[in-house]
Amino acid sequence: MKKGEFRSKLMGGFILISILFLIAACNGETNSEGGSNDSNGEGEAQEGGEITVRIPDDPDFLDPHRAVASITEQMIQNLFDGLMEANNDGTVEPSLATDYDVSEDGKTYTFDIREGVTFHNGDPLTVEDIQYSFERLTGLGGDEPLNDKFSYIESLEAPDENTFVVHLEEPNSSFMSFLTALDSAIVPASNEGNHNDEPIGTGPFQFDSYNPGANLVLAKNENYWKEGIPYLDQVTFQFQEDRQAALMSMMAGEMDIMDVEPHRIPEVEDDFNLMLQQANSTVLLGMNHDREPFDDLNVRQAINFAIDKEEMIDIVYSGYAEKLGSNMSPAMEAYYQEGLEDFYERDVDKAKELLEEAGYPDGFSTTLSISSHNTTYADIAQVAVENLREIGINAEIEVVEWGVWLDRIYQGGDYDMTAIDFTGKLDPYYILDRYLTDAPGNLVNYANEEYDELLASVLVEDDEETREDMYKQAQEILTEDAAAVYIMDYQFAWILNPELEGYQFYPFFFHDLSEVRFTE
Repeated sequence: MKKGEFRSKLMGGFILISILFLIAACNGETNSEGGSNDSNGEGEAQEGGEITVRIPDDPDFLDPHRAVASITEQMIQNLFDGLMEANNDGTVEPSLATDYDVSEDGKTYTFDIREGVTFHNGDPLTVEDIQYSFERLTGLGGDEPLNDKFSYIESLEAPDENTFVVHLEEPNSSFMSFLTALDSAIVPASNEGNHNDEPIGTGPFQFDSYNPGANLVLAKNENYWKEGIPYLDQVTFQFQEDRQAALMSMMAGEMDIMDVEPHRIPEVEDDFNLMLQQANSTVLLGMNHDREPFDDLNVRQAINFAIDKEEMIDIVYSGYAEKLGSNMSPAMEAYYQEGLEDFYERDVDKAKELLEEAGYPDGFSTTLSISSHNTTYADIAQVAVENLREIGINAEIEVVEWGVWLDRIYQGGDYDMTAIDFTGKLDPYYILDRYLTDAPGNLVNYANEEYDELLASVLVEDDEETREDMYKQAQEILTEDAAAVYIMDYQFAWILNPELEGYQFYPFFFHDLSEVRFTE
């Protein structure tokens, strides 16, 4: 059944969903299987068809080397490939590279480049395109680097038409994890100056159109180098900030994939395929360490003791979340430090004592700035404001547009407090490196020399067990310093058109539509 048939069928039974709804607390148990989750249907896979996927807001950039917003990454990874690609369990394997070799000293990586690959504009993939892409990312081409993750790359070379070589200044245990399209998409040198207006890659889908405030449309790459995929002719990412309006569209058959709040699951589970996914994310309240009074450890710890994480989990996620104590999800099992989630067990009296020690016996006033692109932040902010009021802190909620939040708050550091969820990565280093003193993504302006030295050491450590211990130690430092209020890792509840199959999960945000197809 194609989309039009499903729409007609569902419209016949469509009823209006009340805008006012009751939030029901759930027991917190999940049926997410993790890993290679797949929405498997029972019918025969069909070629063709079009689908619409709900995205809360516009992309920040279509140029993959400039994009930093997770909602952008969810979409545009369908356009590009990297030298490596991620598996469902977070491991990586060759993609545009067919094989690779690492020198004994761990500083030289040699890649064999796949032959017969073409870009969306018909140009063949060459080793010069790969070198060009990495020169953009690293700045080794003479311009400003576009990705600080590659600052340790010393040089690049292409000794022949099928070989690409990367020389590192020193060994880096995380290098292979960001050779996927998520961090180092390969783009053609011939598209110089046009990567944001008309992005071109080698991925399963190609750019069709971008309509700001409305949608991003991708079309099937008929010449994709992986045989047999993609199945779909077209994918439209519909920008819909209002989740209620999006759900109405979903019920009307005008949308095919979207996430819903967990408390809405009973309303939709009979009509759609329901899939639960551990987000590998960290929901937090950020405090600007460069502003008084958040430069005071006692104040930050007081706020940690004041926040009722369990209440937030129940109210905001209906129990479909796990309490955290630092910036790491239990989804990163090998690296996750257990026990930190109870380090700041709620204690209002303790919070008041700490505020008094800091010189704020009557509390203070502040502003909690949140983005409007996700109503979850508003829910978190409301609970936080009530919790803080109990210890004398008067927090006023400021709602700004997503673009303003990215520019003024994330990039500019102009805020007192904020609420956000930091998305998971393939490698634990790039979950924790945002707290390095000089990191561009250091939202809270955290500075700790011991922490900086620890993360510098983990990159050159070749023993996996030792690296695991070092990452756990880094989490403990963040917790003890109350770098932020680490609240929870949540679950995504995805609903899909019941005639779709082939949707898969990764330990990072990615709408992988390469194998999504309709069934009969």
